[in-house]
Amino acid sequence: MNTTKPAFDLGASAYAEMLKDGFHPDFPAGSDAQVAAIRAAVSGPISSQPDAKARDLRGPWWSSIDNDTSKDLDQIEMAERVDGGIRVRVAIANVAAAVAKGSPLDGHAAAQTQTVYTAVRIFPMLPSELSTDLTSLNQDVDHAALVTEYVVDAQGNLSGQSIYRAEVRNKAQLAYSKVGPWLEGKGPADAKVAASAELQAQLRLQDEAAQAMHARRAADGALEFCKGEADPVVVDGKVRAIHEMEQNRATDLIEEFMIGANKTMAETMRAAGRSCIRRVVRAPARWDRIVALAAQHGTKLPAAPDSKALNDFLSGLRKADSVHYPDLALAVIKLMGPGEYVVITADDPQPLGHFGLAAKDYVHSTAPNRRYADLVSQRLVAAMLDGVAAPYSDAELGAIAQQCNLQEAAGRKVERTMQKREAAVALAGSVGKTFHGVVTGASDKGTYVRVFDPPVEGRIIRGEQGLDVGATVDVKLVDTNPQMAFVDFARA
Repeated sequence: MNTTKPAFDLGASAYAEMLKDGFHPDFPAGSDAQVAAIRAAVSGPISSQPDAKARDLRGPWWSSIDNDTSKDLDQIEMAERVDGGIRVRVAIANVAAAVAKGSPLDGHAAAQTQTVYTAVRIFPMLPSELSTDLTSLNQDVDHAALVTEYVVDAQGNLSGQSIYRAEVRNKAQLAYSKVGPWLEGKGPADAKVAASAELQAQLRLQDEAAQAMHARRAADGALEFCKGEADPVVVDGKVRAIHEMEQNRATDLIEEFMIGANKTMAETMRAAGRSCIRRVVRAPARWDRIVALAAQHGTKLPAAPDSKALNDFLSGLRKADSVHYPDLALAVIKLMGPGEYVVITADDPQPLGHFGLAAKDYVHSTAPNRRYADLVSQRLVAAMLDGVAAPYSDAELGAIAQQCNLQEAAGRKVERTMQKREAAVALAGSVGKTFHGVVTGASDKGTYVRVFDPPVEGRIIRGEQGLDVGATVDVKLVDTNPQMAFVDFARA
């Protein structure tokens, strides 16, 4: 008789977790017909019908940089040197031209509001026939796009900002894992980059612009966090291990360009007197705890939230004490709290800003295949470009923002639960081992710790008394339960 315990089905549990937290993973009736109609309306995998008013920008060296396995490519980038600096262009897939407002797919996207990612299964906001094909800026295919353009000077300031429609062609689909080490001089160029001197020059120019933008934002008080992310190793649908995925020059480059594009979108809509959904991060409610953590490292922060003072402290600690920096950075992230969506009307005299980015004007606009707020932003911008009334009232925008906030919180819960299940599977053979970590939550609901190697989170079920967010602690793994999503530690 076979008494082998069956392997835990992470894919099925991810689906069940989506249902439990209010998502509807399956697409509604009428979706297939809508996808077929979109495909029939265009000649080949293109984001929309060719637009007579769109610029033809298929010639320049556009490229995309994303994760190794990414298939939903929302944006591509290019740069050129001009008088006054470097002109950056970010082309965003014109999903709004393909997915009509009020259609079955739009209704589904409005309810889900986002693509939810787990290591073993992805739950897309839009069908993969769209998000990875018809509305994905795949290599060597002509696509319709919405382009944001700005000039970066030597000090990282942005000027000459504009938005317009264009036809584009991605000439090289690249990966962070290869471009980053090459830019840093730590690894060879991959085959695509090595084969093209033009592409090499293009990437170095993009990197030059991004470095200037980064320095400018840091000087303005934007927060810089260098933290490792959990990267489960999945083989045949099963989690074999959990490694750490770190930032590099390529991830920084794309982050800077997306921030520039999102600021351009927000500032352009504000200048045109248009309401929009902003992405904001409020000043930390637990600033006093951040002040206390800084004091433990010999730094006195202002009594009132000050992003520049906080960033100066974090940057100094990273250089002076790289061993303890990850502990503190993670604690500060937890204490800052999540971002949220709010509606900023055309006549709002003091719009909320983004504390972490030190930005007054910021929207989400660069990922319309996987975030509904970005798709709505595209529709608002399209109306602005055409000089017609917005497709949404302020009240409708408010309802959309609220739904995005609710689903984002639910999505974080799904991802967090699945990360624990994945960790429980990967750590099943490590019960009894001791790990070093930082406390990430401390309330009447429990005390939680994130250990650094591997980067996973669990609950401290014994010895948690007196621990608060930001405290470093050694813990022993006492139990794992993938079904219950438990990774339990005891204070060592």
